[in-house]
Amino acid sequence: MECKNCSQLLESSDNYCNNCGARVIRNRLTTRKLWDDFSTQFLNYDNRFLRTFIAMFRDPVSVIDGFIGGLRKKYVTVLSYFAIAVTYAGFYTFINQKFFPEAYQSLFESVNSSAEHTELSTASYQFIIEYQAFIFFLTIPLLAVISRLVFLRNKKYNYAEHLVINLYTYSQASIVITTIGFFAQLDPATFRVFSFLALLLQILYFSYVLKKLFQLSLLKIILKTLLFFLIIVVVYILLIVLAVVYMMLFTDLLQKTMEAERLKRAAAYVVSSAMN
Repeated sequence: MECKNCSQLLESSDNYCNNCGARVIRNRLTTRKLWDDFSTQFLNYDNRFLRTFIAMFRDPVSVIDGFIGGLRKKYVTVLSYFAIAVTYAGFYTFINQKFFPEAYQSLFESVNSSAEHTELSTASYQFIIEYQAFIFFLTIPLLAVISRLVFLRNKKYNYAEHLVINLYTYSQASIVITTIGFFAQLDPATFRVFSFLALLLQILYFSYVLKKLFQLSLLKIILKTLLFFLIIVVVYILLIVLAVVYMMLFTDLLQKTMEAERLKRAAAYVVSSAMN
């Protein structure tokens, strides 16, 4: 008998591969087996996901340095954790769009003084939703570059290791904020407050993790955080310039999007009036 994962020869009595450690599967896959695997991974207290989630608050160094140092069994691996966060965020977005679309609409109306700006914000949000996973994947390398620049004199972590730091930290923050968002969207006023506080929560959590990893004093982590977001502001300005150039080049597309949004709102108003 061979291991199905690494083709290592196994004894008939082996329950685990002595080469790669994979469990030997002898029985046919059933619905019960799928449920048992799901329960073990996500519903059982002593599971890797819950253990990783708790440790990322209590001792993020053990998770991040553990993965960098070769620990793979105790906690969820970094890419798997990121995949869970992205999937969870996608599920939240689906629920929000399907059942609570007024939450974001109320948010846009509260920060924009005109209908045109609201429509533009709505169109931008639809773009973000459509390319959400792609944006997530682009964000992490950018954050890793920035954190590497902020800690340029500190050689403890290279760029690849900064990727691991940001993947774990971003995923943890995303899971927490998404969970809060599920409840906040039930009330538009609460959702508006939450939307403005979400970034602050991310900043505080990133600062906490970096403080633990680099063993910084309170003053140093404040200065590093300010430098971190100063660089982000510069990058953000550059991205805005690129976005403006893009809009200028594709003005017709933008106008059509806004016109379609206006027509949709007008149609909804006509239908509502007819029903009344």
